[in-house]
Amino acid sequence: MKKAFLLVLILFVSVISTACINNLAVQELNSKAKDYLGRGDFENAISRLKSSIDLDSTIFETHYNLGIAYTQAEKYPEAIDTFQNAIKLKPDFTDTYYSLAVAQENYAKGIIDGSLKNKDEAQDLGAEKPKKELTKEEKAQVEKLLNDSIGSYSTYLEKGQDIEDKKDVEDKIEYLKTQALKYSSDTKTNIE
Repeated sequence: MKKAFLLVLILFVSVISTACINNLAVQELNSKAKDYLGRGDFENAISRLKSSIDLDSTIFETHYNLGIAYTQAEKYPEAIDTFQNAIKLKPDFTDTYYSLAVAQENYAKGIIDGSLKNKDEAQDLGAEKPKKELTKEEKAQVEKLLNDSIGSYSTYLEKGQDIEDKKDVEDKIEYLKTQALKYSSDTKTNIE
C-alpha cells in the first residue's frame, strides 16, 4: 500500500513539475515573441508563439498575439483562423473582434489589388483598379471577406462598452457595405 501511495505521489509531483516547467517555457516564448514583434521580426515572433501554443493551447493571449503577428506579416488566412481560435477561448474580449475584422478587410484588399506584400498599395478598397480582372471566385471571396469583416466590426460594437472609436467603426461598416456590393454576385460590373 505504501508503494502504491509513493508511486501516486511521485506521479503527482511529476505532473505538477512538468506543468510549472511548461508555464515558464510559455512565458519565456511569449516574452521573446513580444520582443520580436517590437522589432518588426514577424517570422520569429510567429515561430515563438506557435511553439508556445504547442506547449499550452489554452492561453488566450498567445493566440491573440499570434493573430496580431500574422496580420502584421500579411498572412491573413492564418490571422483569421488564429483570431477565431482566440475568440473560442475568450469570447467577451472585444478587441479580438476588431482585430479579426481588420485581418478580414486587409485580406480582401490584398485580393483586390493583387498584392498581399505591399501595404501601401492596399490603402483604400476603391483607390486603384485591380492589376488584373478578378475571377468570379475571387470576387465571391472578396465579397465574403468584406461581409465577414462587417460582421466582426458589428460584434465589436455590440460587445464593447464605452468604445471611443464607435463613430469611426460605424462609418467603416457603411463603407465596407458599399464595397461589398461592388463584388456581389448579383452585380454584373466590377469596381471602376
